[in-house]
Amino acid sequence: MACPPAALSAALFASSLRALPRLASLLAPAAIFRAFSAGARPLTRRGDGAAWRPRVPRKATVPCYSSAEAVAPAATDSSSGSSLYASGCYEYNRLLPCPSQNRPPRVEHLVVSEGGPVLEYICKELDLPYLYVSDLIHFGAVYYALVCPTPPPTATPEQIEIFKKVTAPSVLQKRASIKGKTVREAQKTFRITHPNEFVEAGTYLRVHVHPKRFPRCYEVDWKSRIIAVTDTYVILDKPAATSVGGTTDNIEESCATFASRALGLKSPLLTTHQIDNCTEGCIVLAKTKDFCSYFHGLIRVRAQFAAIGAPIVGDSMYMPAAVSEMENPHINPFGKNKNYLNEDDRTNAAMEWIAKHGKEPSAAIGLQAFQISWDDGNFTYNAGPPWWRLRDG
Repeated sequence: MACPPAALSAALFASSLRALPRLASLLAPAAIFRAFSAGARPLTRRGDGAAWRPRVPRKATVPCYSSAEAVAPAATDSSSGSSLYASGCYEYNRLLPCPSQNRPPRVEHLVVSEGGPVLEYICKELDLPYLYVSDLIHFGAVYYALVCPTPPPTATPEQIEIFKKVTAPSVLQKRASIKGKTVREAQKTFRITHPNEFVEAGTYLRVHVHPKRFPRCYEVDWKSRIIAVTDTYVILDKPAATSVGGTTDNIEESCATFASRALGLKSPLLTTHQIDNCTEGCIVLAKTKDFCSYFHGLIRVRAQFAAIGAPIVGDSMYMPAAVSEMENPHINPFGKNKNYLNEDDRTNAAMEWIAKHGKEPSAAIGLQAFQISWDDGNFTYNAGPPWWRLRDG
């Protein structure tokens, strides 16, 4: 059995965690480094009675830190792929069948202490079953970088010291894999695509243990949603509550993947543009990279709901973020006149905002992209009737 990160936090960080807002721990890529001490004493979180017990790594010099603070619910997960206990711990089996609800976020950050297959290393360090980690890799929920990213300003002196040890010039100079690269280049993250990929010592890993799920994908008759098929593209009537091309931690449960399977294509369809998960309607999926580039060139203006900072009239699902921005304009990372020292600061601010207010509604809210056209109307396609219009049989 494996426990969410909050059940594993070390005692030496208890005071700093209590001083931070709950959602500050969701910052990426390394909102809170988690250093461990063999002598750390377990703490009890009085809010929900869940015990926080430290997990001591096999080598104390290897940082293992988490970007998610788990909630310890006293309910039972209906998913057949896992069991939820009152202590807040999960039993991990497989990612399928898809659960009806998302679990609390859990993102683990690791630095490899000993080279080997990535699947074996993650299973050993996080105490997760092979099949579950293999599913995570298949879903695109595991990333790597040759060098550990720079810790955020919230990191403690102990955490900074750990980072310095694994990124010291004397250490990096011995690694042939990063020769010819700047540290900045070596810190770029990429998806792990195969469970047997070799990861060398010093490699940074980010594991999205609880990827965002899209159960709607398994309820749709995808062939019936195909509007048009040509040699270079496919027009799909996207169902609501689905993702066009997937998310950071889930590229499996997407319109592109399921439409490709419905059409029996050998190569997966490529995304050319996005519409919100909560919206249904026409989307264009490319069969070739050339058409994908061509269609990108056609897109000059992207219409965005709430572009002027106001929510859609009657749509209360956008209200929390809008109200927060009106009360504290400086906290919106997407607001006007925002200046950041670097891209990492911008990314961290955006992820904090999204974690607190949500990127977008996760369910259908009655919006439809009912038509799409380009080339001065020479190519025009219409979506079918939206889900909220009931039709008599």
